[in-house]
Amino acid sequence: MVSRISARIGAISESATLAVDAKAKALKAAGRPVIGFGAGEPDFPTPDYIVEAAVVAARDPKNHRYSPAGGLPELKQAIVDKTLRDSGYEIEASQVLVTNGGKHAVYNTFATLLDPGDEVLLPAPYWTTYPETIQLAGGVPVEVLADESQNYLVTVEQLEAARTEKTKALLFCSPSNPTGAVDTPEAIEAIGRWALEHDIWVITDEIYEHLTYGDTKSTSLPVAVPELANQTVVLNGVAKTYAMTGWRVGWMIGPKDVIKAATNLQSHQTSNVCNVAQRAAIAALTADLSAVDEMKVAFDRRRKLMVQLLNDIPGIECPEPTGAFYAYPSVKGLLGREINGKVANTSAELAAIILDEVEVAVVPGEAFGAPGYLRLSYALGDADLTEGIARIAKLLS
Repeated sequence: MVSRISARIGAISESATLAVDAKAKALKAAGRPVIGFGAGEPDFPTPDYIVEAAVVAARDPKNHRYSPAGGLPELKQAIVDKTLRDSGYEIEASQVLVTNGGKHAVYNTFATLLDPGDEVLLPAPYWTTYPETIQLAGGVPVEVLADESQNYLVTVEQLEAARTEKTKALLFCSPSNPTGAVDTPEAIEAIGRWALEHDIWVITDEIYEHLTYGDTKSTSLPVAVPELANQTVVLNGVAKTYAMTGWRVGWMIGPKDVIKAATNLQSHQTSNVCNVAQRAAIAALTADLSAVDEMKVAFDRRRKLMVQLLNDIPGIECPEPTGAFYAYPSVKGLLGREINGKVANTSAELAAIILDEVEVAVVPGEAFGAPGYLRLSYALGDADLTEGIARIAKLLS
């Protein structure tokens, strides 16, 4: 029988993080006291000044009509100004494409750059969407694993060992989802110079740029290696920094020919991003970062608490993340043990047991190309964080 679904679309896996979040929310709606560590979503409301800008925009008839497929000129200029302010990276508006969230930017980038059979080096653990979008574009993801012994940070030597004559691009994400690891400026420069030497494109996802802690700072790759700018695409958006996950505004920054081609693609996919959301994004990017800094204080407190509580559980080893809002503990020491009459031989099985037995939702490492780990977001309230890990600790003790 001929399949009703195309092979290309049928091969896509469901987003594991969204699936876990959806299951947790469904159980909550059914009255269960589920605590969800699954979604990378700040628990804070979008700041009031951004919401007010959207209210004003919704009342303005000019926002009720089509606008340029590549983004409102005012938003593109705000992205230019913000990129110089925050990263020290000088660009032009013609190098910017506004997209329907960060995922759309990821998809558009790979669809624009890749031909069938092109290989993309993909450091693992990786965000679950990366390999799916690479494969949708006809590319081949080549996983390069960095485990907890190297703080989940891939080395130039590992990348070089994985490089072949088919390697076209490297996906780079610092601060990292799912691990929270942040590369040093020196490591970022070394990776950039390696990519430049071998004429490899770099797609660098900087959506967590402002979420770093202590003395850690994020470094934009084309700033570290300016000569690489002509073969670099920077991905970013307002979702994480400004608690705007549902507003769906992201962007690509890249060479003009790449952005022009990606804009042509988007003109047939979606046309413009919602004008009201774009106006809200302008308000976010043109204001100062005080609201962001307030959220960071809470994230930092939760980060330290989560790491401490996880490392107090025998069998769990959790490096301290220095960016984003995720902890990524190794649970290899728990595998094969009996837990309430059940045995988890994989981290996926362990996550299922935790959800079934104590109603806490976590995402297993299998979703990120690294079995033997769990990802827990600390972008949730302090009380839920403490209660959720206490339940896990009681189950595993």
